[in-house]
Amino acid sequence: MLDRAFSARRTQPHSLFDVPTSSAVSDVSPDAESADLLADESKTKKPHLYVLASNYMSRLGLVKSPCLCLSLCLLLSVFILFSLMLNSRSFVCLSSYDPISRASFFGLDGLDSDFGSLGVPWCRSKQGKTVEWTSKDLVKGLEEFVPIYETRPIKNNMHGMGFDHSFGLWFIAQWLRPDIMIESGAFKGHSTWVMRQAMPDTPIISLTPRHPEKYLKKGPAYVDENCTYFAGKDFVDFGSVDWERVLKKHGISDFSKVLVFFDDHQNELKRLKQALKAGFNHLIFEDNYDTGTGDHYSLRQICDQFFIRGGGHSCFKDSDEARIRSKRKKFWEKAVDIDELCGPHEAWWGVRGEMRDNFNHNNTPISYGEHFQNSRFVESILDVYWELPPAAGPSLTHQTRYDPARAPTPIVEDGRYRMFKRLGLDRLERSVFNGYTQMVYLQISKPET
Repeated sequence: MLDRAFSARRTQPHSLFDVPTSSAVSDVSPDAESADLLADESKTKKPHLYVLASNYMSRLGLVKSPCLCLSLCLLLSVFILFSLMLNSRSFVCLSSYDPISRASFFGLDGLDSDFGSLGVPWCRSKQGKTVEWTSKDLVKGLEEFVPIYETRPIKNNMHGMGFDHSFGLWFIAQWLRPDIMIESGAFKGHSTWVMRQAMPDTPIISLTPRHPEKYLKKGPAYVDENCTYFAGKDFVDFGSVDWERVLKKHGISDFSKVLVFFDDHQNELKRLKQALKAGFNHLIFEDNYDTGTGDHYSLRQICDQFFIRGGGHSCFKDSDEARIRSKRKKFWEKAVDIDELCGPHEAWWGVRGEMRDNFNHNNTPISYGEHFQNSRFVESILDVYWELPPAAGPSLTHQTRYDPARAPTPIVEDGRYRMFKRLGLDRLERSVFNGYTQMVYLQISKPET
């Protein structure tokens, strides 16, 4: 499935930094990082037993009627026998109310699953360019990364990255092989550790209000010996750094060979403009929140537009979207219903018509016209937009937070338990799969004249 979305071209994983240069805004106070850890709860929160039970009850179609139960049991028996005959997929949990996933369940009409059934807005690039890696590269990467992830120094990275995004950062960094890596927002140092596993000898610059060593007093943290920290009293916000001077000290003059990673919960439009102005080309945003969620304005929100396939929303409470969202809200913690999605005057863009910033401390109401213009600006500088897919489907990971109807098709699709187990994903705690928020990789350059 992913192969259809990715470029058929495949190059060896040595430097891909050969595109034009370009770069994005916000101040992070030292108090903001610690105060805002509670803003989005734990990204790797343990799944609720009730939600898991409800999820599987619904997906298995269990109801109180004995007749229906008997019918469903017979139906499932037929499917299991059919699956064994084909020797292709093992048991798949499905929603009892979702016709798309049920059609896929029996291989009808070529439908894959309920993934993306509510639409997945995908930012449009200038020339339609996409990434060079394929689904096979991602699967191979998973197999290599799982044992690395198991050695992580911070086992319980509450409020930080879980497995999906850790893999995404590691994979992209290893594939691009930059000359230097910059991260804005380090927390306890897990992302620094991930980048170090991808590039053992590459310099790292870390901007973070509180130095990771401060967390060592209370528990595990990671401090890198080959990292230049702008932290604590030396903290400087990304948008205020003289990057030409700083990178010159590291012997870097070609900004197209720099990878910038943002996990600072700042307005991504602002960061995008700062990065473009500085001359950076390769960016990763860790928290690319969906419309109606999150503590900052994201690329996913900006590109959620009516003119983009999968984008745009209706606040009409009797609409099909409203009914689907209402049902899915019962099973996915981060699912958003129409009442939550729509603010005053049916403002659905951003978060209820607001452009959030700085851990949800600074919120600015914007019109749809402004929201539309923001998307046109992004399109004018965007060379590549690629959202990291979930590592595996929810029936395999048992994640209960993000709604798969608003996510790309996972790398390991529901039902492929043999692959899930072969890759070692079954060895990981279920809670590490609950932190997926559509991490996105971008290539940007100045607008064409």
